[in-house]
Amino acid sequence: MKIIETKHAPKAVGPYSQGIVANDTLYVSGQIPYVPETMTPAGDDIQSQTRQSLMNVLAIVKEAGFQKENIVKCGVFLKDLSMFGDMNAIYAEIFGDHKPARFAVEVARLPLDVLVEIDAIAVKE
Repeated sequence: MKIIETKHAPKAVGPYSQGIVANDTLYVSGQIPYVPETMTPAGDDIQSQTRQSLMNVLAIVKEAGFQKENIVKCGVFLKDLSMFGDMNAIYAEIFGDHKPARFAVEVARLPLDVLVEIDAIAVKE
């Protein structure tokens, strides 16, 4: 097992790792839309927050030696499911033709009162 840490994603705000590689699988902890350099939200709208959350996920994926195409599943936690369409547009833009399995749910509250949190699982074959 290998712990993954990168300065290109926000530092963990609790007792967890940004990512863990076990065998050929990477588990990326939920990423909130914080800009790593400032530890502040990327913006106050769902589009900018979704983009930053995904950039944080991809930074951890890269640090672990994986690629975007290795991502097999994402979980999306939204403060308000009515934001799904705007989140989905940014998600589709970033993933392009690669379409990992995914779920999206509305939750009562997210860490630091952000609008979205995204986690991922990636596998090397």
